[in-house]
Formats: sequence, C-alpha cells, structure tokens
Amino acid sequence: MSLQAYQQDLPQTAANHVALSPLSFIERAANVYPTRPAVIHGAIRYNWAEAYARSRRLASALGKAGIVRGDTVAVMLPNIPAMFDCHFGVPMSGAVLNTLNTRLDPEAIAFMLRHGEAKVLITDREFSFTIAPALAMLETPPLVIDVDDPEYAGPGERLGDIEYETFIAGGDEGYDWQLPADEWDAIALNYTSGTTGNPKGVVYHHRGAYLNAVCNILEWGMPRHATYLWTLPMFHCNGWCFPWTMAANVGSNVCLRRVDPRLIFDLIKQHKVSHYCGAPIVHNMLINAPDDCKLGIDHQVNCLVAGAAPPSAVIEGMEKLGFNITHVYGLTETYGPAAVCAKQDEWEDMDIGGRTERNGRQGVRYTMQQGMTVMDPASMTEVPHDGETMGEIMFRGNLVMKGYLKNPVATQESLSGGWFHTGDLAVIQPDGYVKIKDRSKDIIISGGENISSLEVEDVLCRFPGVITAAVVALPDPKWGEVPCAFLELKEGIAGDEAAVIEHCRTHLARFKVPKRIIFGPIPKTSTGKIQKFLLRQQTNAASAIE
Repeated sequence: MSLQAYQQDLPQTAANHVALSPLSFIERAANVYPTRPAVIHGAIRYNWAEAYARSRRLASALGKAGIVRGDTVAVMLPNIPAMFDCHFGVPMSGAVLNTLNTRLDPEAIAFMLRHGEAKVLITDREFSFTIAPALAMLETPPLVIDVDDPEYAGPGERLGDIEYETFIAGGDEGYDWQLPADEWDAIALNYTSGTTGNPKGVVYHHRGAYLNAVCNILEWGMPRHATYLWTLPMFHCNGWCFPWTMAANVGSNVCLRRVDPRLIFDLIKQHKVSHYCGAPIVHNMLINAPDDCKLGIDHQVNCLVAGAAPPSAVIEGMEKLGFNITHVYGLTETYGPAAVCAKQDEWEDMDIGGRTERNGRQGVRYTMQQGMTVMDPASMTEVPHDGETMGEIMFRGNLVMKGYLKNPVATQESLSGGWFHTGDLAVIQPDGYVKIKDRSKDIIISGGENISSLEVEDVLCRFPGVITAAVVALPDPKWGEVPCAFLELKEGIAGDEAAVIEHCRTHLARFKVPKRIIFGPIPKTSTGKIQKFLLRQQTNAASAIE
C-alpha cells in the first residue's frame, strides 16, 4: 500500500485536530472538579469553577475595553489571585500576556511597555513607586488597572481609573472565548536581559505552553490535586508555566506575595503543601531558617531548584530537611525548565556526597522537548560523552520560543543550524547527563534573575573618572552569584567605592548593583579586549579565601 492511501480521504478536521492551548486545562478543571480548591490567598478562597468564571470575566472585560487578538496586556503583579487570573483571562481575550519583573527599575519597565506596545497595564499598588515614573516616560501610556490586594497593607497608591475587581465585575462569566486558530499564536511575552543592555522579548506560543505545563507534571511525578506554594515569581517565565500546570493537575495554588522563610513553613504546614519551586536562594533561606519553624512537617514536600547550578550545600541541606529536591535547567527561551536531572534508582544507594554530585547536574531533556545536547558551535557536531570536552548546550523542539519580538537578527542567530543556542558551556558525561562548566554569555544569575553585565558596565562607565569597567560574577552563598565590578580610573583619581555604589543605585535595580568594587588596571589583550576570564579567576579566588 502506498503512502498516498494513508493520506487520501483522511482530512484534518475540527473533529480530529484541535490547536493545543493550556486554556483548555482550566475549562476541564472547572467542568470535572468544579468545587476543588483552586486558589488560596490569606482569607481569600476560590474553587476551579470560580477560577474559570473569573478568567472569563477578565477576558470579556478586556474585550469591552477594546483589546483584540494580538494586543499586549502587561501585568506588574506579585503572586496573588489576579496574577493567576491573568494567565488564563488575557489569552482567552486573544491578547498576549506580558508579565513584568517586579524587581526592575522604571527605565526598564518603560522600555518593555513601549517595546511590547502594551495596551493595558494591570498593576499592584505596591509597585506604584516604580510604575508611576515608568508611565511618565511613555508617549502613549496604556490603560492602567489597579489591583488593591486586601492582603497587602503596605505603602503605595492607585494610578489608574479603575480597580481590578471592579473591572472584571463588568465582564461576562459566560464569555464565549475561543481556542487560538493556530497553536503557533503567541500566548506570552517575557523579557530577558540577554547579552545587551536592552532586554529581549521572548515570545511563547500556545503549543509550547501546553506541552511544558504537562511536562512539569510528568518530570516531577506530580499526583493529581497537588498543593503548590508560589515561592517562584509568576512573572519569571510565566512561573515556569506552573499556572497552566496547576490547572492541568487540578491542584491548589497557595499564593505568596513575598518570600519569607517562617511564612513558607507555616503555609506548608497549614495547607499540606506538597510542591514548590525556587532558585537556590529560596532553598538557602529555608535551610538557614530558625529550627523552631521547621518543626511539625509530617508529610513529603517536593521542590524544584534551578537558576545557577545549586551548591552542594543546598542539595544536602534540603535532603537533611527531609524535602525531596529535583534539579531542573532551562532558560526564558525554553519556557523555563526544559531539562531535568532525572533521578536513577541506584543513586539512592550512594552516600549523600554521591547523590549530591549526581543531582547537581543539568541532566537530560524534558520528555516533550525533542532534543538537548552539547555541541561544538563551529562544526555543529556533538561533543564526546567524556565529561571533559566542552561545547555549548543546545535545545530543539516544541519547548523553544518562537523568537525575539522585533529582533530578527537575534532570533536568527539564536536558532541557527536548527538548534537553540543557550550560550552555556558544558560537557556530556558518560551516562549522557549534561553538566554546565561555564557561560559564554556574560550573564550573572543572582537569586534566579539574569543580570546583563553590559548593562551594569554601561552605568559604571558614566561615573566620573572611569576609563574602563568590567563586571563579572562573584560567587555568593546567599544569592548564588552577585555582580563584582572592576574599574580602571583616570590617573590621579582615587577610588570611592561608596560613591560608585550610590551612583549605581540611582540608575539600576537594587539586585543589579555590584556588591564589590575593585579598583586597578584591567587585563586586556593586545587588541584591547578585556580578558574577563582572568577577572573571574580573581573573583573565584577571593570567594574561596572568604
């Protein structure tokens, strides 16, 4: 029989082919488990039927406000119910959700709002001190909707004309939303620092969000109706796609406005939290929390750790707490985690040092990611599985972004050769697991957030008397990495560390400000290129001495 026979009179129709979208998860959750708890936030509770109704009202209200397919709706929100609503209600309206990093400065926020052409901004009043000056920089400000969270009692003011709950009350909970006509349609926009000062807009499609949401369940072995604590910011890679994961899992989302170790332990005990995610800094905070708040946990707690490779002390510390820790790896461009250090049964027979070494690797591809390997970027051939030969980690498959918004050159470069180039240098060990050794990009990962060294260097170079500035990562036991600046000054000018740091605080978000300033000649090649590898050797040596 010919291939044609398997194609003839076997059309793709609405009956046998539907666009993949995570929006279908919340509809199913509401229909099958309507009374199961969906969102918990202090005294606020709502079930999956109510979560679905809120999302539909939001979508309807956005439509009434003039939002159409392809528009951008930006949100500046902590981990609260409104943020969860937006992950469904915004794409239900046909719009693209742009979650803004709440740690950024007004200039960065203004750039993102302008570049993403946001038509609506939903913002919590806690961030009014950042949003107000950002809006003032825009030629055409978006419609501003304020979230006045009843669980927040801190400073801040409303900036818009309408409050969020009032806004969605004007929407129809029976809104007849539609799946995207094409699963390749954009669902989210996430900005990443990249290797330049201006952030790049990473575009996600519905198909990738759907598949990665399901993958999170598979790779973690999540049982249905898990209770998930939002220690990870939902603004970061859409919370690694976990808003959509939890709808597929029909679990409970326990919201958390800020990371506080005692509060985290209290919520784990109160709600029997079974799962949470976070950068190494979150786990470090729990390990070093007072002993009294760790008492009384009588159930298994599972946690994912990502960001910079977790220190062995983190993995060992979490194991001693009795928490089951799994290491994942990915980038904003891969919907968050796209690789996992998949555990093998025989590792359980090893001592804690052996298990820590095995669990500290970046691992293998997610089930629904087509490929992950380490290649020589020049020849595009895979490196030997010898644990010694370095190359660049590359991904291909459905868990790779569409590309960078309005940046065809960067998109083409990052996806050249049919693979996504991460810029992370690694080896493949004999068992096929990937282990990062270094970064080709000058990105510093501090507390799970990317910092562009070029952005910091640009600010430093504007300080009076600075000839050359170079910023590299300094290992830090709390944040994983922090920026360390090397400054070469004009002859006769004395270095003033406090003044430089204050200058940086004026122009950068606090987490991007260098934690150490080192004055003196900066090593360069004969052509004047800064030899950053020598500076990294200095920061690693300094860290080891301390």
